[in-house]
Amino acid sequence: MTGRLASGVKAAYPSEAVRNAATLRTMRPDDLDEVLVIEQAAYGHPWSRGNFRDSLNPLFDAHCLWLEGELLGYFLAMHGVEEMHLLNITVAPSRQGQGWGHMMLDALSLMSRSQGAQWLWLEVRQSNARALQVYERYGFRQVSVRKDYYPAGRQQREHAVVMSLKL
Repeated sequence: MTGRLASGVKAAYPSEAVRNAATLRTMRPDDLDEVLVIEQAAYGHPWSRGNFRDSLNPLFDAHCLWLEGELLGYFLAMHGVEEMHLLNITVAPSRQGQGWGHMMLDALSLMSRSQGAQWLWLEVRQSNARALQVYERYGFRQVSVRKDYYPAGRQQREHAVVMSLKL
């Protein structure tokens, strides 16, 4: 399981009124069909329904971002001792580049702090330059590289960049 931000198209940022109309709520089992549509559209190696279903328990923070009945994105994070580990953050490809990922990172940071976390951790594919840039702009710093962490095709693997953010 990994912290990810899918790459995609750029678009204009939504107005403050539109951002304020968005709702972040706990992910539920009946969200999984829509979550999987976005996950499969965003990634070459998407999470399975089982991965998401297994994350719907008290060890995880799983949330969906909605706007007028449309699922914009979601994130899942795992609790640790004085830390939170971002496992997956995804914005619908048609909504990428509009600031929704940043909004979800803000929400996750606030939730993490309120639960006593001092650090936020994630892994991201070494080849995902856009996500690396987003995370670095947000304040994450590269800590290390995990060799051969991600599947990358027929019997190939890709390194993961491990990043952390002091909350």
